[in-house]
Amino acid sequence: MKIEQFPITFNTSGRGTQDITTVVKTLLSKTTIRQGLCHLFLKHTSASLMLCENYDPQVRKDLEHFLLRLIPDGDPLFKHVLEGQDDMPAHIRTVLTQNSLTIPMQNGQLALGTWQGIYLYEHRYQEQERHLLITVIGD
Repeated sequence: MKIEQFPITFNTSGRGTQDITTVVKTLLSKTTIRQGLCHLFLKHTSASLMLCENYDPQVRKDLEHFLLRLIPDGDPLFKHVLEGQDDMPAHIRTVLTQNSLTIPMQNGQLALGTWQGIYLYEHRYQEQERHLLITVIGD
């Protein structure tokens, strides 16, 4: 069994989704592992990762509208506002979504479904620098 790691940094443009599928696939083209697991870990508490529909961008817009309704910015319930009205809502969004994904590798490639893409989901309004650690384990 082998383990390989690839750190990568993304710059976001504020709240919303960013398709990182191609970047991850390109990075994984450097691995010698043919069969195993690819684990993606986002080192942040106010952004997340999603395995989501990649054909119709309306899916991600609808998800954002749902989360805005579920977790409104500026809700007086939230006392943690050190970095603004989106501070606590961003943390809640991350807890409700996920900051890691594990995807099988087959024949040296991610075993994604036909309409699946990997997205970095920024929950803060301001641009951010986000750090992702990709770990591949297998043979």
